[in-house]
Amino acid sequence: MFIARVTGSLVATQKVQSMVGQKLLIVEPLRIQEQGGTQLVGTGRTFIAVDTVGCGEGELVLIVQGSSARMTPETKPLPVDAAVIGIVDTVSVGGSQLVSK
Repeated sequence: MFIARVTGSLVATQKVQSMVGQKLLIVEPLRIQEQGGTQLVGTGRTFIAVDTVGCGEGELVLIVQGSSARMTPETKPLPVDAAVIGIVDTVSVGGSQLVSK
């Protein structure tokens, strides 16, 4: 699992039937800043993930990849390898709160 920020969405009009109606998001994984460790920073990479929780652009989310992405009731029949499984409310590291909704 990893934390990511939703940076956008993706629309594909031609896709396999099982993906019809699925919301696809562009997400950027985040990491703890190396110096100071007081904030989350982007990694510069992006992924496409299927949304199972109804999140929106700008939100921090919890992502799973690989076979774990197909272990929810919503994603079991889908050909995906990344899924949003939660919306992040808070992140605390070393007693410091890095994110709070």
